Order: sequence, then structure tokens, then C-alpha cells
Amino acid sequence: MHKENPHRASVLQHVSQNVRRLRHAADLSQTALSEKSGVSRRMLVAIEAGEKNVSLSTLDRVAEALEVAFSDLVQAPDAPDHSRINELAWAGEIDGSKAVLLARAHARREVELWEMRLEPGDRYSPEPDPEGWSVQVFVFEGSLTLVVGEQENAIDAGEFFMFPSHQPHSYRNTEGVVVRFVRNIVI
Repeated sequence: MHKENPHRASVLQHVSQNVRRLRHAADLSQTALSEKSGVSRRMLVAIEAGEKNVSLSTLDRVAEALEVAFSDLVQAPDAPDHSRINELAWAGEIDGSKAVLLARAHARREVELWEMRLEPGDRYSPEPDPEGWSVQVFVFEGSLTLVVGEQENAIDAGEFFMFPSHQPHSYRNTEGVVVRFVRNIVI
């Protein structure tokens, strides 16, 4: 484990607990999971013990063999909202390099990725989407005011928000500086 990185250590514990729990639920031995995933039994033992810094591709193979989403392995087992993950999944060798799995949503057909920019005082108010669609927003510069129904949400740089987009919603820049964000529409 990465003693110097407590966030990475906690995600290794999540993976450890989740792999063990999901393997038991699937009624698989470590040997059977090893054969099904192509991951060595020795590696699976280390993963379940929380002792191994495992690659994302290895976790992907384990998730596929267990017939679960990748996020089911890295999310805190007791998380109240299973769509909001916000877990460090990878840390580079150089400080600051990282991959954080923010959220997941089930999609029927496609996902649209949009880079958005609102100048101070501007707003974007799309029509509500069909039932079952959702939006994921990640702000990387400035502060976004997101109104969903009657609820106003302030989302600052480095934060994200998800919501079902079949309801009225609007994106507003109420600050004096540009706001830039990424918007995923999950169809």
C-alpha cells in the first residue's frame, strides 16, 4: 500500500473488500476467478488482502469476470449514493498525476461530451431531456451556478455534480470571471 497516500490506501481497502464480497456472491473460489479473469491467483490473494497496488487494466479484467462495473470495485462498500464515487483510482509516480473516478451512470445508447464556457452574467437554459437521461458536470475553472428544478447548486472548480436531466435546469455564471466546465449527457 501507499503509506504516503492515504486516499490510495483507502481505495485499495475498498477494492479488497469489494473483490472478496463479489467473488463470494458469485460463488467463485480465488482459483476460479483467476481462471475466468486471466489474473494470477497470487495477484488476487494480494488484492483481497489490500496489499497490492493493482493496475486499472487488471481491475477491469476482474470486474468483467465478476460481471460488475469497474466502479463496483473501487467505490466505498458503504457509500450511500452508488452513482457518486469520487475515488482516487490511480496515482502516478510524480506527485499530482492522478485519475479520479467521479461518478457513474447507466446509459442505454450513448454519451455526449461537451466543453462549456460561460462568460460572467451569461446563462445556458436547455429544454429538459427525455425521462431516463442524466447529466454529469465537472467544473475546471470558475464557479458554476446550476439550477435543477427549484434547487440552486454552486459548483466550484474541481467539483462535480450529477442529476437526472428530464427536469427544468439551467447553467449560470453569477461570478465576475469566466466559468469553464465539462458536461456529459448520458442518454
